[in-house]
Amino acid sequence: MAVRASGAPADVGIKFTSTPVAEIEVDTLVVCAPPEDKAWDAGAAAVDAALDGALKVALTDAAFSGKTDATFNLPTPGRPARRVIVTGLDAGSATGEDVRAAFGAAARAARGAKSRSVACVVPDTGLDAATAFRAATEGFLLGLYSFGAYRSGEEPVEVERLVFAGEETPEATEGVQKGQAVAAGVYLARDLVFEPGNAIYPVTLAEVAREMSTNVELEYEVFDERQLAEMGAGALVAVGQGSSNPPRLFRMTYTPSGESQATIALVGKGITFDTGGMSLKPHDGMVPMKTDMAGAAAVLGAMRAIAELDLPFTVHGVIAAAENMPSDTAYRPSDVLRAMNGKTIEVISTDAEGRLVLADALVYAAGLGSEIMIDLATLTGAKMIALGAESVAVFANDDDLAKAIVDAAGEAGELYWHMPLWDQLRKQLDSEIADMKNTGGRGGGAITAALFLSEFAEGKRWAHLDIAGAAWASSASGYTPKGATGIGVRTLVTYLERLAAQT
Repeated sequence: MAVRASGAPADVGIKFTSTPVAEIEVDTLVVCAPPEDKAWDAGAAAVDAALDGALKVALTDAAFSGKTDATFNLPTPGRPARRVIVTGLDAGSATGEDVRAAFGAAARAARGAKSRSVACVVPDTGLDAATAFRAATEGFLLGLYSFGAYRSGEEPVEVERLVFAGEETPEATEGVQKGQAVAAGVYLARDLVFEPGNAIYPVTLAEVAREMSTNVELEYEVFDERQLAEMGAGALVAVGQGSSNPPRLFRMTYTPSGESQATIALVGKGITFDTGGMSLKPHDGMVPMKTDMAGAAAVLGAMRAIAELDLPFTVHGVIAAAENMPSDTAYRPSDVLRAMNGKTIEVISTDAEGRLVLADALVYAAGLGSEIMIDLATLTGAKMIALGAESVAVFANDDDLAKAIVDAAGEAGELYWHMPLWDQLRKQLDSEIADMKNTGGRGGGAITAALFLSEFAEGKRWAHLDIAGAAWASSASGYTPKGATGIGVRTLVTYLERLAAQT
């Protein structure tokens, strides 16, 4: 197992320098260039001047678009560096997300060029320094991400040093530090999703959480299968009982240095591998199911970042972890389970297991005194049919909470959409022998899954984020690699930061 519980971006040293950009001794210089009809910033112009105008000529010859996510690599043997990487950015209208994407694309290009040291010029975008340097740091570090733990052969060349050209102001330093913290959380989430099921199962996932909590000084508590049974967590216990790897429920808690303004719970679905149980998945549907714990990974990553941010809230990260396997001890279709709040559930499909483990996790989180609960889960294929793979569906029993999450996602550069939670569909969950069924059929499947979870919100303000599809990217772009995306980490952090600004 190669999970970086303490955060991988710490491996990249970041500093500032007042040395003129064209004189910095590094392998690679990164500058931003806009579309052809836009003015260049001072840093890019200085590098072009050092090259006697060759940079602009090369970009014109290559028909460089200047669009965000476009890069151009110009070899410049030692004058001023071995190469200049140009990344597209229209500084005059750039948002924080534009800066993240531009520097993420540059990082991927620098890594591909086997650079060990990189100097960047962050152009004047009109954003405040803290926002601009945070976005540049996040984007660059996230763009460097790779997962090669199980590849043999020669170790790849990695970027070891990142230098920002310009004055080190308190605001810029704050931005860099926050960018590092958030990137560390996303790295952790991505690592966990990339890891195979024989490395990450409930016990080892709980151990990663324990190690991370120790490293960043979070409170930590874990419950084993015997304790869960005593707590009445019948749904979580049932899902995990078919595996030789027993289930776990665990909690990480961040406590603010000053008075807490609210108690918030982030709840993650941690199905470390999902065969479908007795309702066995077909082969093609089962192969990617190591990713079914991406909600838990996002909560772990968010808690890793939150530990280094001065937020005025008590934040609980709660994860229900189980491996859904078929065996002679597995739970069956038609079984009736009793959740932690006493509600009974008729099992229609053992492949609708994520909502079962979340049911007990939500009840537990509510019992911690949480005023707001947000759960994340790769929950339904219906969400992908409705909104596509890259998006996140937001369901909530409070429209203001849903709007706040969607707005935070927009700032973080993640694609979220508020979906309806129609009570009229609740009848699809009606059972003849229990309080409810665990699935309401294909029609409105994402909505009925959210309606099921709402039964366990215990009267709290609650939102459900269905991240199915969005947890895994089929191709790389900007600061997102092919594979595990770490979706949810940055939106959760941004939501809490925006909420803190209102208190």
